[in-house]
Amino acid sequence: MQEAATQRVLSWGLGQLRDLPWRRTRDPWAVLVSEVMLQQTQVERVIPRWFEFLEAFPTPEACAEAGLGDVLRMWQGLGYPRRARNLHAAATRVTELGRFPHTLAELLDLPGVGQYTARALLAFAFESDAAVVDTNIARVYARVAGRHLTAREVQALADAALPAEQSWAWNQCIMDLGAVLCRPTSPRCGDCPLRVGCAYHGDGDDPAIGSANVSVAQSRFEGSDRQGRGRLMKALGNGPVHLDRVVATMAWPDQHERAHRVAATLVADGLATFDEVTSTFHLPR
Repeated sequence: MQEAATQRVLSWGLGQLRDLPWRRTRDPWAVLVSEVMLQQTQVERVIPRWFEFLEAFPTPEACAEAGLGDVLRMWQGLGYPRRARNLHAAATRVTELGRFPHTLAELLDLPGVGQYTARALLAFAFESDAAVVDTNIARVYARVAGRHLTAREVQALADAALPAEQSWAWNQCIMDLGAVLCRPTSPRCGDCPLRVGCAYHGDGDDPAIGSANVSVAQSRFEGSDRQGRGRLMKALGNGPVHLDRVVATMAWPDQHERAHRVAATLVADGLATFDEVTSTFHLPR
């Protein structure tokens, strides 16, 4: 991306960045919590829960000290509870280290932290030169290039476009450009600062569809195993659930085998425990 295009993006974005609460902090723990919550949950749902979570666990030490069950209860309603398990494990690791890691290699060693989250921490918490690639940013690069990109290619383009010592601002601006203008459907190409030189102008086949790091529509939730897992996790937040109540809890009449299989996946994932003596499921301690 040419320097002139970079400056157009910065000029467009800095004047109208979305007012998101985690953009007002450089606390790596608060940034990590926001990034984990945002992985598969919409911004509007995350905002109040982010405040609630940090009120309960203001530091990684506070989160690590709490039981995983308490963290899972606080996570209720956000879905994909493995994220909460990983966040608790990352907090435990940070506490053991006695400091928050601040290099890419160290951050990648944290449980549940991949390339995106590690780079987001570098850019948004430590303001180090790191190019972030989320689904919005990947969509922008694929459309500008006019073709499907591999993960390596999109990261290389992002790295090349990153202006030195402006990591926080640049990543926030290009992220908002993807979220606000270069949307999955009905992109506002006429308002885009990258329209000059972009290979896609909202017509024809969208090169972002199927390109690396660009998210696709999730499978149907109603009636899915995910829904059953969520119902049981919610029930466990209120107390133990007896094996005989699992089917009713998941609201799957006459699907005993499926309900018990899904319940077993929670145990396998470390999100629940099963007491064979009492035949009850519990949240982990």
